[in-house]
Amino acid sequence: MITFFNDSHQAHCPAFEFFRGERVACFETPARAAHVKGRLLERGHILRTPAVDSSPALARVHAAPYLAFLQHAWLDWLDLAAGNDQRQPFPSVWPVRSLRSDVEPVNFIARLGLYSMDNGSPLSAGTWQAAKAGADTAASAGALVAAGHARSAFGCSRPPGHHAGADFMGGYCFLNNAAVAAQSLRDAGAARVAILDVDYHHGNGTQSIFYRRADVLCVSLHGDPLTEYPFYLGHADEGGEGEGEGFNLNLPLPAGCSSALWFEALEQACRRISLYRSDALVVALGLDTFAGDPISTFSLLADDFSRLGRRLGAMGLPTVFVLEGGYAAASLGINAVTVIEGFEEA
Repeated sequence: MITFFNDSHQAHCPAFEFFRGERVACFETPARAAHVKGRLLERGHILRTPAVDSSPALARVHAAPYLAFLQHAWLDWLDLAAGNDQRQPFPSVWPVRSLRSDVEPVNFIARLGLYSMDNGSPLSAGTWQAAKAGADTAASAGALVAAGHARSAFGCSRPPGHHAGADFMGGYCFLNNAAVAAQSLRDAGAARVAILDVDYHHGNGTQSIFYRRADVLCVSLHGDPLTEYPFYLGHADEGGEGEGEGFNLNLPLPAGCSSALWFEALEQACRRISLYRSDALVVALGLDTFAGDPISTFSLLADDFSRLGRRLGAMGLPTVFVLEGGYAAASLGINAVTVIEGFEEA
């Protein structure tokens, strides 16, 4: 499978994050993409450098003030105080219920909170460069498939994207690559696009971007938000609003669910996508459903990822894969390539 890969992902390399009250090394690291790249090359897959500028799609799925903030955030942080090049910024205040979010503060930390859903997306000097390169990989994969040059393509990038909403970052995500891929396909002429998110965590950002649209169907199977991040979105009763009513399907699953139960949900997801009569499919390929993942509780194994790929391939749709989560870094490359090779087998 043709894969778009950009080494600029390495520019995003924060030193630490906070996990369960502790300062720890980041789970989302450059090693994740390096393992995937290594496995792709080992298996003979073609790697290309992204050549499509994602800016038009980004302008359609993200708010302009948020994009401007993100592009300049690190320089604004450096301007705030001497020595900030040796520190990482984290938000410490958020505009929760009864507070205003329609006025952008001047204070940098307040703006960081305005555009963040949590403190789980540490910034570094190269965050914008890496995130924009990731969006370009998604747009390039979408353009290749939309032009009919390949039935499928893989946008392999980090940081991931599905928690990023129109005007906020969160959960390691800054720009929503799945949304960029879907919007690129729409702009290239696909009347209907389906997004299938198989990450352990609900793609709250993707859902919120398309929640009032009927031209992009969002389907997600994920850990139940009653107990699993992102907690505040991803419930089964969230079906879309306005023109988008009926075009969002959430399939929350209990922590520790078996592979059998997971594949039952996948089958339900595939049936819904087939009924939608989609012109193209975007797969938000989160691999933190793996039994060995350090921050998730599902139990999929290597053979299950091959089965996933074969089931997606059997749908017969032009398909764009974008890499999302998966934090057992050494296994990530094997699992990602197993999915796409299963897809190609079908």
